[in-house]
Parts: sequence; C-alpha cells; structure tokens
Amino acid sequence: MTDIPVDLDKHRGMAAQKATDLRRALSEVENNVRELREREADLENRMMSAPATSWAEAAVKARYLLNLYAASLPTEDTRHRALVAALFDDFAKLSGDS
Repeated sequence: MTDIPVDLDKHRGMAAQKATDLRRALSEVENNVRELREREADLENRMMSAPATSWAEAAVKARYLLNLYAASLPTEDTRHRALVAALFDDFAKLSGDS
C-alpha cells in the first residue's frame, strides 16, 4: 500500500469524466447561488435595520431596489429600462460622479 492517492478520473471513460465534471460544476454553481442569496439577505436586513442618515445613503438603497426592478423587466420593456438608466444618470450627476 502506498500513500500516493489514485486519480480515479483517469480510469473512467470520456463520457463518465464529462458527467463527473458537469456534476462538480453544477454543485459549485448551486453553492455560489446559495451564498449569493445569503449575502443578499444579509444586505437587505442591514438596509432595513437602520434608516439612511444622508441622501447618499438613501440613494444607495434606491439604486439597489432599482437594480432589482430593472432585472425583473422583460427585455422588450425598453421604456422602463430607459427610465431606470436616466435615473441612475441623475443620481450620478447629483452626487458629483461623472
């Protein structure tokens, strides 16, 4: 017996290796999605727990909500997408960003 691990992937056929790679990639994506949802929930809880103390802080919350709204818009709803984009431009202009 040796202490060197055996790479079992080398002993599988190409189809089995592809299936294993797909399962591993899917598992990684599912973990990333779960972690992202947990971080989003944490962010939202923090945003709800304390009121904004400035217009800049309120704009951060508004920007977050607008991004959620824009992401849910159908692709063909160009009017509302343009309105959200114009509002982001207004935020940038009023905050002094270029």
